[in-house]
Amino acid sequence: MDLIVKRSGESWQAVYADQVWRAAVGRSGIRREKTEGDGVSPVGCWPIRRVLYRADKFPAAPVSVFETTAIDPQDGWCDAPDHPDYNRPVRLPFDASHEEMWRHDDLYDIVVVLGQNDAPIVPGEGSAIFLHIASEGYGPTAGCASMRREDLLAFLAMARPGTRLCFQADN
Repeated sequence: MDLIVKRSGESWQAVYADQVWRAAVGRSGIRREKTEGDGVSPVGCWPIRRVLYRADKFPAAPVSVFETTAIDPQDGWCDAPDHPDYNRPVRLPFDASHEEMWRHDDLYDIVVVLGQNDAPIVPGEGSAIFLHIASEGYGPTAGCASMRREDLLAFLAMARPGTRLCFQADN
């Protein structure tokens, strides 16, 4: 069973089994064509690779069947298409363009790493496509999916091996 992220009227939702949660997606919506930095959440079904979390924000790791790892302030993710570590985790400081995984807003307190553009990695076809905590008011992401913290925790506790996140086209 997959987590389906799709349009619902003027907003977005994530559906798993009989559960429906409000969600957010990339600022450019869900589209088939994806390039680095375009704000698109890419159409397709992406395997869940692992869960990252901030141990300083949780008394214990989130309940999940997926490999779960605590992150620290030196964790980053390379988003430079011309770098050999593109779309891979890196350690900071890092000279090429990257995302800091240890954020000061709460969005990456839980990060579900998706297998988008990782088998094989194609430079420029998107990096750091995650499922993470939604911003207040469910503002758009840079291409990820996001859900309220409590809803994300509930999904992780329900998910089974083989669960994927599927972005459904909004056209």
